[in-house]
Amino acid sequence: MAAVVMYPGGVEDVQVITDRPTSAAPDPERLRLAQADAGEQDWRAWGPYLSERAWGTVREDYSEHGTAWDYFPHDHARSRAYRWNEDGMAGVCDDRQTFCFALALWNGKDPILKERMFGLGGDGGNHGEDVKDYWWYEDSTPTHSFMRWRYHYPQAAFPYDELVAVNALRGRDDTEYELVDTGIFDDDRYWAVTVDYAKASPTDMCVLVTVANRSDRAERLHVLPSLWFRNTWAWGLPGGDRVPKLVGEDARLVGEHWVLGQLLLEGDGAPTPLLCDNDSNAERLWGLPGRSSYPKDGINDHVVAGAATVNPDRIGTKGALHYVLDVPAGGQRQIRLRLTRTAPPPPAVAPPPPADLGDGFDAVLWARRAEANRFFDSVIPTAASADEALVARQAIAGLMWGKQFYHFDAKRWLEGDPGSTPPPAGRRHGRNSAWWHMNSFDVISMPDPWEYPWYAAWDLAFHCVTIARVDPGFAKEQLLLLLREWYLHPNGQIPAYEWAFGDVNPPVHAWAALKVFEIDGSRDHEFLARVMHKLLLNFTWWVNRKDTGGNNVFEGGFLGLDNVGPFDRSAALPVAGVLEQSDGTAWMAMYALNMLDMAIVLAEHDRAYVDTATKFFEHFAYIAAAAYDQGLWDDEDAFFYDVLRLADGSQVPLKVRSVVGLLPLAATTRLTARTLHRLPELGARLRWFLTNRPEYADVIGARRLGPDGRQQRLLSMVGPDQVVRLLARMLDTDEFLSEYGLRTLSRAHLDKPFSVTLAGQEFCVGYEPAESTSGLFGGNSNWRGPIWMPTNFLLISALRDYAAFFGDDLQVEYPTRSGQKRTLDEIADDLSARLIALFTRDGWGRRPIYGAAQLFQTHPDWRDLICFPEYFHGDNGAGLGAWHQTGWTALVADLILTLRR
Repeated sequence: MAAVVMYPGGVEDVQVITDRPTSAAPDPERLRLAQADAGEQDWRAWGPYLSERAWGTVREDYSEHGTAWDYFPHDHARSRAYRWNEDGMAGVCDDRQTFCFALALWNGKDPILKERMFGLGGDGGNHGEDVKDYWWYEDSTPTHSFMRWRYHYPQAAFPYDELVAVNALRGRDDTEYELVDTGIFDDDRYWAVTVDYAKASPTDMCVLVTVANRSDRAERLHVLPSLWFRNTWAWGLPGGDRVPKLVGEDARLVGEHWVLGQLLLEGDGAPTPLLCDNDSNAERLWGLPGRSSYPKDGINDHVVAGAATVNPDRIGTKGALHYVLDVPAGGQRQIRLRLTRTAPPPPAVAPPPPADLGDGFDAVLWARRAEANRFFDSVIPTAASADEALVARQAIAGLMWGKQFYHFDAKRWLEGDPGSTPPPAGRRHGRNSAWWHMNSFDVISMPDPWEYPWYAAWDLAFHCVTIARVDPGFAKEQLLLLLREWYLHPNGQIPAYEWAFGDVNPPVHAWAALKVFEIDGSRDHEFLARVMHKLLLNFTWWVNRKDTGGNNVFEGGFLGLDNVGPFDRSAALPVAGVLEQSDGTAWMAMYALNMLDMAIVLAEHDRAYVDTATKFFEHFAYIAAAAYDQGLWDDEDAFFYDVLRLADGSQVPLKVRSVVGLLPLAATTRLTARTLHRLPELGARLRWFLTNRPEYADVIGARRLGPDGRQQRLLSMVGPDQVVRLLARMLDTDEFLSEYGLRTLSRAHLDKPFSVTLAGQEFCVGYEPAESTSGLFGGNSNWRGPIWMPTNFLLISALRDYAAFFGDDLQVEYPTRSGQKRTLDEIADDLSARLIALFTRDGWGRRPIYGAAQLFQTHPDWRDLICFPEYFHGDNGAGLGAWHQTGWTALVADLILTLRR
């Protein structure tokens, strides 16, 4: 069967059609992965590890009160050297970010070069961080042997001031004012810019830049492929003052670095090399003399204003090859570039030989593109439609482009650099002050490279599940990374994210490790053991820190769900007491079962894990039973609720029907007869519990014959009697079930918002299908109705786990009150299809994620370019929040691969 991959507006603007390979020849991309995993050739050494945004981040914030967006705004980015990492468009770098390569553009009208994407924070009238440019990650293999990036650049002046002014006038009840709303793309007056990367070797990249003029008149575009070294020399660190060098020679830039060696960027045609230094323009920023006469914004000022701000000697640490392209109406021009490490350290004295930008360039580009098609043919099932294959491939591409170099020495950040002004004294007791041990210098999978250009622990766990489908080695390395000593807190806590490492994310690391282990063929027991050893510390942290009453009911606080409750769960409660959380307890019950499953797998190879298995079996039983004993389950409503336990011992159930009360479904596993036979100690402990602790029978006592005719046991926080009743709520279209998946809040709260009065103050939760109007969690909170991919994915996985136990014998109404009964596997399939349908074209050719945006829905140059939003409208499926959060939204690829397997 042929696989068709569309590249709209690409190099030749044609379909790339490949047949699935019929020979037994090795897959070249899989060979590269094997070589990288074995340490033979480091094919992952260079990749798209350059962030799309480094300004406005915590790492660059040295303010007194943690106002990151104000301390380092977009206006400073072109002029101010970054301390911790760099940013750029379509960028690549090495895995230590010694060098950076990216694209800069100028349409002749903008006040500045387009070197980076522009956007606003929540205080700018947005519902959180929101980028105001349009770009897409169209393709990437796991080793980045072939990649494609696409950007649509307006030909009129970019409306920076208009976007700021209009959004500033909008409140939480208003929609955000986006670039497309300005009318700047009317009449197709824009450039479609595509960048293709193809590796000839791990450190030799062929780069093809295609600029297509979509308008009906001739236009001029300045294109500046840029190469620079990350500034490591300006911070006064001992032994860190050595400065690398770039030299401009005709149509190329030659770099020298004592660690990297000799680096060459060469282009075809006759560009003009422009050189300056990657140092701050201290005079522009602060009215002070700077280190360099030609600082970081020198190329910008020279191209835009004709200023004498580039080094006439063509020497510096930042350089660009300046192309001026005149393109006829509807035409396109291409630039060929080659980025190569031409000599190891120490740099060679002789100049590098000319780069092959002819037939050899073409051969590499076409070979890598064909190999990418072959690789994805082997990943995406033949049963997937062409549109589903397009969505899955772009989802994986977004994950691959979301891998970023992340550098952050928390102790150094708290204390300040010797060569810089000391930070305010209060910062030693402020944000992240308890995380002095953190020292990151790694390539990490980010939620996305602009809105969230920093890792988040529970996001990363979900990323790894999909990443394992194409690169299990990298997925395993990522899960282990956050458990290493320089990340995991000495007390056992996993860091959440850089805005607040001490916030508590859901404990999904064990779940993800099991998923990755299974996807990888269930054979890497060393990986599983390494994960488990560190998670023993983390599980103990949870038990010691988040079960204040010692009653096996957990608090947790934030748990990633932001404003799902009536008040901020990460802040002090409005009254004296303890908030006992159904989701916190469910996460811990699931965590215990995940650890049990790990121990069972490992015990078959090492009997020392048998005791660990029985420990987590018992811990699960205690937690699951406590949810009922402590009143989290409301039998009348058939739902789990958070309970506020006041200082006088009284309880206030917070009867918000939300995903908090559905997550207990995810705490389930099976014990097969085979397992109990191979681990008789576990079977004996289970029987002892049922005999001597009959009160736990509801959570560990269910049994039935499995498909093999042998007995199996169900361990589940939601017992057989409760599961059907809870599913009736979940699968009700008047509550959680929407056309595009499961809402996070019951739609019943549209007409009947929940309200509770505490200490004389009223707290409310109402159904809001899109952006929340609540100011909780800084206003960047949207868990009161929208559809979120990670929780949907967990609940679908739970349905499949129950289906494995009950088989086709258990059928429930789907949807509730429809009169139609389905098996749990059938329901899981249908929920998967609903989530996939968010992205694929419907009968009218429209993608629900793009809502009413006609340009994205109907224009042939836009409609097949897929974004992966943070979350989705609870009623119509429109994409909301961060526009490029491919991270966990890329789970749609896993759903496609599973549903069409």
